[in-house]
Parts: sequence; C-alpha cells; structure tokens
Amino acid sequence: MSRASSTGSVSLRRLFPAATFVGCSDIEVTSPTIDSRTLGLGQTFFAVRGAKHDGHLFLAEATCRGAASLVVERLQSGVTPPQCIVPDTRAAYGILCQALQGNPASQLKVIGVTGTNGKTTTAILVRSVLEAAGHRVGLVGTVEQFDGIKSSPATLTTPGPDELARLMRSMVDAGCSHVVMEVSSHALQQRRTAGIAFDTAVFTNLSQDHLDYHGDIEAYRAVKGRLFRELGSNAGAVLNAEDATSQVYKAECSGQVTSYAIRTPADIAGGDIRPSLDGSRFRIWGRDGHYDIETPLLGEHNVYNCVAAAAVGHRYGIDRATIQAGIERVREIPGRLQPVCCGQPFQVLVDYAHTPDAIRSVLKSLRAATKGRTLILFGAGGDRDRTKRPAMAQVAEALADMIVVTSDNPRTEDPQQIIRDILAGFRRAHALAIEPDRRTAIALVLSLARPGDCVVIAGKGHEAYQIVGDQRLPFDDRQVAAECLAKYVGKFQIGPGDGTEKRRSVPSQRDAA
Repeated sequence: MSRASSTGSVSLRRLFPAATFVGCSDIEVTSPTIDSRTLGLGQTFFAVRGAKHDGHLFLAEATCRGAASLVVERLQSGVTPPQCIVPDTRAAYGILCQALQGNPASQLKVIGVTGTNGKTTTAILVRSVLEAAGHRVGLVGTVEQFDGIKSSPATLTTPGPDELARLMRSMVDAGCSHVVMEVSSHALQQRRTAGIAFDTAVFTNLSQDHLDYHGDIEAYRAVKGRLFRELGSNAGAVLNAEDATSQVYKAECSGQVTSYAIRTPADIAGGDIRPSLDGSRFRIWGRDGHYDIETPLLGEHNVYNCVAAAAVGHRYGIDRATIQAGIERVREIPGRLQPVCCGQPFQVLVDYAHTPDAIRSVLKSLRAATKGRTLILFGAGGDRDRTKRPAMAQVAEALADMIVVTSDNPRTEDPQQIIRDILAGFRRAHALAIEPDRRTAIALVLSLARPGDCVVIAGKGHEAYQIVGDQRLPFDDRQVAAECLAKYVGKFQIGPGDGTEKRRSVPSQRDAA
C-alpha cells in the first residue's frame, strides 16, 4: 500500500468539485481553523454550527483577524475574503484535515466502536486481538491514544478532526496497519470522523445517555447509526444481537454483518459463563468451532465485550488460538472495575459506570459473584443529562445493599441540586448515606465495608481529575481509595499513575484464613 505523507496545501476546488466559489475560482488551504478566537493571519476559517454558537456569526471577527478565505454553508454578504460554499462545513473540515495529512485514514484498516457502554473495553480487546495476530495497531479512545510508538492520555473519546488526522498520520508513519477507535455520539454529530472510511463498525449497546445533547433517545440512536449508514459495501458491521437497535443498524448497513450474543443465536456466541470476583471463564462458539476464555475482567458485561472482540477477530480471519491469546492477555482496563488491592478483607473496585444501564450491569455481575454485601458510591455529572439521575438511583436501590450518594464532576451546577435530583429516584432511605464531598464519601463507604463485601466506586473510573466549576482539580478515585485503605492495612506504595498499590507483605483476612 502506498503511504503518502502530509501535504503543504490542498485545493478546495479539487477536494469539493461541487462547491460554489465566490470571489475566486479556487482556494488553496494550508492552515484551516474553526475557532475565530485563535485564527491567525492567512488562515482559512470554517464557519461551523455548534450546539450554542454558529460560526457564521463570527465572520466579521474572522475577517478582522486576517482570515485569507472563508468556508461557509450559505452566501455571506458584507465580507471581503473569498468564499467556498459547501453543504456541511463540519464534514468539509474533517475531509480537509485528512487531506492535509495525506489521507492517512485511507492507509489504515479503521475499526470504529460505538455504543453507550463498553466502548473502551471492547476497543482495547480488539486492539489486543489484532496485535496477537502480528499487526501494529493504533488506538483512539477515552483512556488513551496510541500512535504505534507512544501512548498519551486522551482528552476526548474521539478527538477533533485536526488532531485525529495528525494522530493517524503518526500511526501510518509508525507502520500501523490498523487503528481501533472509540466513536462517540458527539463525534458523529459533529462530524469529527468525516473523511474516514471505516472498515469495520462495532456496536455494543444503546441505553439512556447524553440526552441533554441529543434531545431524546431516538435522536441519540439515529446519530449512532451514522457510523453504520456510511459504511461502504466492502466494510463490515459487528452488532450485538441482543440489543434491538442492532436490527435498525443492520437494515441501514450496506456491508457484511456479523452478529454476536451470549443469550440468543448469533454468528459468534458466548456461553457457559462461570463468573467470580477473580474474573470469568466462558466459551465462545464461532463459525469454525469453539474455544474457552479465562479473563480477569469482571462481570457479564465484559463477556459481551470479549465476544464482540472475538467477532472482529473472526471478521479478519484470525484463528481461534490467536483470538483467545489476544483476549486473555488483557489483564486490566483502567477505571473499568479496576481493583484497588491494599490487603483489605473486602473487594474495592473503581468503575466508570455513569449511566443507569452501566450501574445495572456492574451491580448484577458483582452480586452474582460476591458472598458478602454489595456497596456502591456514585454521583452524577453536572451540566449533563438530568433525566438519568433518578433512574441511576432506582437501579442502585434495587441492586445494592448499601449506597453512598456523592458528587461526580459537578461542573457549573450546584452539587447539592444534583444530589437532590438523584435522591428523587429513591423510594426509601434504607441503607443510604449522603456525602457531597467525594473524598469523604469514599472514606465513608470503605469504612462501612465488612470482610467479604464488594465496594464499587462508580462514575469517574480512570479520570485523574474532578471538574468543579471551570477547573479540573487533581482527583483520582483509585488514589483516594488507596489512601483511605492505608488506614486499614498499614503502609503501602502507590503504583505510578494508576492508584493501585505495589504489594508489600500485608496479609488480608482471607489470606490468613
């Protein structure tokens, strides 16, 4: 495959032959931007419509700042720079960003993973399966970005088009053949992936989330569906046969469809599940036989994620033994039921669950594997979907033995009001504690645990910060939990960056038994 490098400039006439040009016959773009506040002399300004602002209202500012040309969706009067008129400036911006980097996405097999829950774990598992097969694989996700050589923390699940194109350029230069990418609904709505032809699209599940942004569940479903509607005929979809939305996406997809499930017939099926607090053992049946998996990833929802990754492996012709090895080599996902083990006589897990369905999946899995009680700490993000807050409470009340409600990332909302919204979902106050300060709340829930219990600290997972107002303050649930547990088990050392301890000889009650 030819591996073109980045290019200095791109002709908009060649890139968008159907566009209308005003004040010129073509525009050569070297440096595009969608932010009028940071625009510099000679740049091309793309006027995009956002959730709050329309870039077309800032054309005068862009002109004053020295914009050499404008890309707009409708003819603009009273501005002097040449104009290129296109139907969708967001999509055009994404396509241009790819073109300026030499279209790196076209030189990679791009696997997109979308869904409400399970994207991060599934993406990491898919990457591991492909690497086990000998491929060099890039990763774009909620936790990290990996360009084939170096890893860096992620700021968005799916980066903006300019960053995404540069990252893919680095992947190609590093010799990557594949990239696995989490694709959020925001990214699809904002056309961040425009200009990228996905080779495989994976759907995990769909439940309530982000309704503050999308409006309702149908709009949310439709936005996710864009990933499947835009697949080419040679591409493929991997769909969860147990989620009704898969039937919608299957009907909209022109490529080959592979189904997966653990409770209904599917092309790739999981079953014979034996869960424990040490992980799960289960069997996968494929088109060419079956094989057994043993994974430390906890919970039935992670069995679904493993089977989805296996389905991707089968799509690429990877043999069973290699798929098995790829899945089993993933020992831990940052902030996804991640253990904090400091010698305490009960299990402590930090998880990213921040939707009603995610909390349900986590608690159901842990109840099935825990001999003692199940305790959960959670809150809800501020400036986000308010309607899910009481639903989270209802799920926790039904499945947890003890609940501590606290703050998550309050952002610009009053933390007390967020908590009141959550409390509206409870029918009774039995085994319920309220503590707005998250650090104090973590100490509280850990102090309530008994030997044999399981404590879930939910909501923030891998995040190493808490957003209060407009500030990101250092805060890592794993680190805080470990510090609190130190009071129970003595001195320990924190592992670099992950909030878990480097074990010393501090025996737990289970070890001593």
